[in-house]
Amino acid sequence: MLKPKRETRKKRIRAKIWGSAKIPRLVVFRSNKFIYSQVINDEKGATVAASHGVNPEAVGAEVAERAKKAKINSVVFDRGGYRYHGKIKALAEAARKGGLSF
Repeated sequence: MLKPKRETRKKRIRAKIWGSAKIPRLVVFRSNKFIYSQVINDEKGATVAASHGVNPEAVGAEVAERAKKAKINSVVFDRGGYRYHGKIKALAEAARKGGLSF
């Protein structure tokens, strides 16, 4: 059985991206109905901040606010194999407006 193209892109992206305690990884997952976002410290394997919802702008702003409360200012953006447009782009721009830099 062939792998979906998104899974191939995801593996290629994850080979290059690593989140640390200083600069964690901002992960995005998109289902048919919701969009999920997490800030993950890969050294500990722990989620620092998370948010989900229908509106990507609200999810991006909320995850940025929660990351700022955890004293995180910069992250590495992991788009999860999705193309950078539409909901993924809207979430990223809202997170930037919320104060995260990446």
